[in-house]
Amino acid sequence: MGGGGDSRIPSILNEYVPENISVIVRTYSFDPEIAWGQISSWLEELKPALVIGESLGALNAIRISGVPHLLVSPSLNAPLYVGYLAFLALLPGVTPVLDRVYRPKVGDRQELHFTFRTMRKYRALRRRALSNSPAAGGKDYFHAFFGVHDHYRRSGIVSVRTWKRFFGPKDSFTMYDGTHFMEEEFVVSMLLPKIISLCPSSNE
Repeated sequence: MGGGGDSRIPSILNEYVPENISVIVRTYSFDPEIAWGQISSWLEELKPALVIGESLGALNAIRISGVPHLLVSPSLNAPLYVGYLAFLALLPGVTPVLDRVYRPKVGDRQELHFTFRTMRKYRALRRRALSNSPAAGGKDYFHAFFGVHDHYRRSGIVSVRTWKRFFGPKDSFTMYDGTHFMEEEFVVSMLLPKIISLCPSSNE
């Protein structure tokens, strides 16, 4: 949410990945329906070997089928909060306040606009994404990274229990001694080796 082409993790990866691996990031709409049209078009264009999703972006990554998936701090329950609280955006003044509070950093970042029509679509996004999970019969590879000190785990927005419910046993995720926003040392020492192991071109 609020990420994009100049987000931190892709920027770090671009510094360290081998030359035969390309890290490609696109900034898509906050509206799930518009976003999926954009993502579908990019999939046709890029034909990725691996998809990575962070936080709320994990849902759109999971929804993509036919490729391995790596997820960083996947917020599988955030769409429930966004969807159930959509009615608040009908109250006068709430949308401008939310837009201001959650204003993204300057740069190539996702524009956030909290309208009722957009927020209520997030529960459907979650259903569609999790229909690709192993619990629903999906056959793709999934692995998640969770921060031990992720403050969003207290509220359940990020939940290891929810992850295990849909994606299986303990070997489907890794804990790291960091926060929700994976620190550079863990991007380099944990995420990058996993990326290299899953990219066919890195084994040539």
